[in-house]
Amino acid sequence: MIERRHGQRSVFEAAVGSVEKLVEGVVDPALERLDHLLADERLVEAVVERLAQRRPRSRRWGRPGTPAEVVLRMLALKRLKGWSFADTEREVRISLVYRKVTRVYFERVPDAKTLIRLSGVLGPEGVEAINRRLVAIAQEAGVIRGRQARLDTTVTETNIHYPRDSSLLADGVRVLTRALKRIEAATGVVGRRVRDRSRATARRAWEISRAARHRVRTARSTLERGYQRLVAITRAVVRDGERVLRELADGARQAMSERAVAMVVVATGMVAHMLPLVRRVIAQTRARVFGGDTHYPGKLLSLFEPHTEAIRKGKAAKPTEFGKQVKIQEAENQIVVDYAVYAARPPDQTLLLPAIEKHQAIFGRVPRLVAADRGFFSRRNVQAAKAAGVERVCVPATGRVSETERREQRRRWFRRGQRMRTGCEGRISVLKRRDGLGRCRYRGLRGMERWVGWGVVSNNLWVLITRPGK
Repeated sequence: MIERRHGQRSVFEAAVGSVEKLVEGVVDPALERLDHLLADERLVEAVVERLAQRRPRSRRWGRPGTPAEVVLRMLALKRLKGWSFADTEREVRISLVYRKVTRVYFERVPDAKTLIRLSGVLGPEGVEAINRRLVAIAQEAGVIRGRQARLDTTVTETNIHYPRDSSLLADGVRVLTRALKRIEAATGVVGRRVRDRSRATARRAWEISRAARHRVRTARSTLERGYQRLVAITRAVVRDGERVLRELADGARQAMSERAVAMVVVATGMVAHMLPLVRRVIAQTRARVFGGDTHYPGKLLSLFEPHTEAIRKGKAAKPTEFGKQVKIQEAENQIVVDYAVYAARPPDQTLLLPAIEKHQAIFGRVPRLVAADRGFFSRRNVQAAKAAGVERVCVPATGRVSETERREQRRRWFRRGQRMRTGCEGRISVLKRRDGLGRCRYRGLRGMERWVGWGVVSNNLWVLITRPGK
């Protein structure tokens, strides 16, 4: 059953005094403002709506779960502080101040596993609803008025190691062998034993790494020979996986106990998931190493985060980033009014007009000035933005610049708009350093959307609770 907040206070609290009285005068002013901000009923309702979709009739049936207010406050505090789920549980449990801010009081603190499950139930849709409400609160407080808009794109990296073909093949061997060994332990030996090739794989990967560091002529032949051996080992493991799956399907392998059945189901699912991915790695290794095709289409960069893309943003320190492209759209005073994680990287030129439409949907009018870097420029975009009612489109022209465009870019409002636009670079830097957008710690594309969404929520909360005069 879903509860909005804790109901009757405990007898212990009545005896020793309320949490509010115990921490009176020692709470940080920023936490006091956060407490007041998260008391908004529509924020709590956004969490209730998502929790209600977990099970049919869960609003009224079932045992009481973690109150929606506590879920909202603990997840928000976790991201503001940069804690893990285990850190969040520990810090709230031992601190009366955090118990007050999260409205746990003297009740039992949700453990880390409960918080992980609740965060997954909330999902990217729930996080987006929370951010929409924070943007509306900023509008009601006069923090943003929608007169200006600026946008830029960045890359949030997935939590993977550098994607070398040798390491991907070694990952495939390691994961498949581990799952096959679990199936063998649960079903007994049927026919040939599953051979553990982990040691040979490690030696071949070490040989490849050593040959790749040398620049002599013989290093290339040594590298190819090492890859031939590693691919052969990986193919042998793939054949073992296919054989074990056939034996399970034919009934030749059967679990020996009820507990073994669950183990076999999980391990079989892992093998069935990994086999096509490992075959893709073998194909792209052959194309790159033996065929010289360095632009293999649909290259797999991680077995565990297969949605990862290789994105080049022209950075000298990091020429290639491995993750997903993220759009950050702001109004005034560093409030991020919209964000998006793209499943496939789109050209920046295609993002300007949808951003203006999103701004209009939020504020009820188009911005007076919209600013972006030259990657968003196209003459069609400029004409369409002005036709939609944007007075000043501050996007530097690229290619052959006409005399009219050159004069416009020299005007004072254009230069001022570009100075305003550079603030988006600083905001992205803050989002990455403080709010965690540098590297995603959740798995999958939906995990990426959820991680980025909480980073944006964290940013907007910081702006609202630390702005002067409040």
